[in-house]
Amino acid sequence: MDAVIKTGGKQYRVTEGQRLDVELLGPVDSEVELTPVLLLDGADVLASPSDLAGATVKAKVVGEAKGPKVTGFTYKNKTNQRRRWGHRQTYSTVEITGIRKG
Repeated sequence: MDAVIKTGGKQYRVTEGQRLDVELLGPVDSEVELTPVLLLDGADVLASPSDLAGATVKAKVVGEAKGPKVTGFTYKNKTNQRRRWGHRQTYSTVEITGIRKG
């Protein structure tokens, strides 16, 4: 069974036992419950809110990871104003432990 979950403003297609990096969810070794947007069970597709009323996707936070470094540089000409900045996003690595229909 596959599911499409929504977390951190993004959607991911997941299966049971899969690991993926998502926006920070909580401390390591915590259990989280994610809301599915779509469930795929063979030929059955559950997408309406009434079908997904009791559906849940359970996951366990197994670690943290850092994304790639993003660098930027801003300046204003003729005024000697320069600024170099960088950012590196932190992600939670989660393992999908169970997908249940309602």
